[in-house]
Amino acid sequence: RGMREKLGLAPGDRVAIVMRNAPQYAEVMLAAWWAGLAAVPVNAKLHPREVAFILEDSGAKAVFATPDWVAGLAEAVAGMPRAPDVIEAGSVGYDALLIEPMPVAPVPDDALAWLFYTSGTTGRPKGAMLSHANLRAMAQGYLTDVDAVTPADCLLHAAPMSHGSGLYLAPYLLAGAAQVIPESGGFDPAEVFALCGAHRGVGMFAAPTIVRRLVDHATARGPALDGLRTLVYGGGPMYVADLLRALEVMGPRFAQIYGQGESPMTITALGKRILAERGHPRYLDRIGSVGLPQSGVEVAVRDGAGRDLPAGEVGEVCVKGAVVMAGYWGNPEATAKALRDGWLWTGDLGAFDGEGFLTLKDRSKDLIISGGSNIYPREVEEVLLAHPGVAEVSVVGRADPEWGEVVVAFVVAGEPAPTAAELDALCLGAMARFKRPKEYRFVAELPKNNYGKVLKTALRAML
Repeated sequence: RGMREKLGLAPGDRVAIVMRNAPQYAEVMLAAWWAGLAAVPVNAKLHPREVAFILEDSGAKAVFATPDWVAGLAEAVAGMPRAPDVIEAGSVGYDALLIEPMPVAPVPDDALAWLFYTSGTTGRPKGAMLSHANLRAMAQGYLTDVDAVTPADCLLHAAPMSHGSGLYLAPYLLAGAAQVIPESGGFDPAEVFALCGAHRGVGMFAAPTIVRRLVDHATARGPALDGLRTLVYGGGPMYVADLLRALEVMGPRFAQIYGQGESPMTITALGKRILAERGHPRYLDRIGSVGLPQSGVEVAVRDGAGRDLPAGEVGEVCVKGAVVMAGYWGNPEATAKALRDGWLWTGDLGAFDGEGFLTLKDRSKDLIISGGSNIYPREVEEVLLAHPGVAEVSVVGRADPEWGEVVVAFVVAGEPAPTAAELDALCLGAMARFKRPKEYRFVAELPKNNYGKVLKTALRAML
């Protein structure tokens, strides 16, 4: 009511949120939906110039921010022809909006609820338009296929609420479960362990990089995770070696989801039961996959002409269902490219096996073609990570006059540091000769975006 009456916002207007995780994040998001407005979550780790692009592109009329972002927002909105109102969470101005609730007004299912800007690894971010119907389908799919949440459970927001953790508010809210927001406003391993000791039925979402940090903490300090019920990982590749170590250290608490901002959290799922079936003859193949299609979602693997491919053949993963976005905000050209005949073309390459499990090979843009043969970077990365001295690795293609492209591996060394000869021998013993890297570059760290995804475009620019 405060948004509608005091800020003068009307149904369909966009409200941006630039905050670290805080209780006000949930307040603003739910109030926006209640008032028929659309929430625009903005990663609080972005540069003010990047935030300015999202605010201007979305046409946000109001921005809610934590105190640490108020000065940055002043810079971001300076010079905008129609600068949005900036409201500091917890301020007198914010508290003035907390007035009596307005009567419930029906909001159409197809009304815009969440305008999510992609991470922009290939250029300017695009705003994926998600409706209330999309979010409801996502929530129902999560409760059916990933985790049967009850009112006795809670969601721990250690990952950014501007991304996956914020979306997971919906299924937990639908189930009547509580929301737990760390005092730090983000991820701190010791704090997560303390909160898992203080609460029961804890669920949380984490990118693979966060899972590795939790496992390292558990290895050093002891698990002490009695309250942790489900840890859902996604948002990037979880290598089999890392997953096996996580299961060994933290137990069968893991589930995987595969989705995109354009089809949030809901393409396939690999449930806890499957991850716990260590005696299954195809266990390693299964846990190396992203699981089975979720309920209410059609998933196909297609060639460039749009033909469905049989099991075992690699093609582009395509998705159809109530979770798929309506399109990209103000970008009909990108929408037409991504949505064809009701199907979302994800840009991911994958293949089904005979049981229906989907295994991702790579992003289509990251595929390396050397001498006419396809090489999937993740396959090479999995082999290199088997070396105990490889902490992180990312593989890209480099233009080559003879072969078209050759493989280059960027390696972050651990202890003991590997040599190029050792890594070459490892690859030659595990894969076809043409797939092995022709060059190893040892670096202090891999370039990543604000969600922890490796920026292969930046690595290619270094070649």
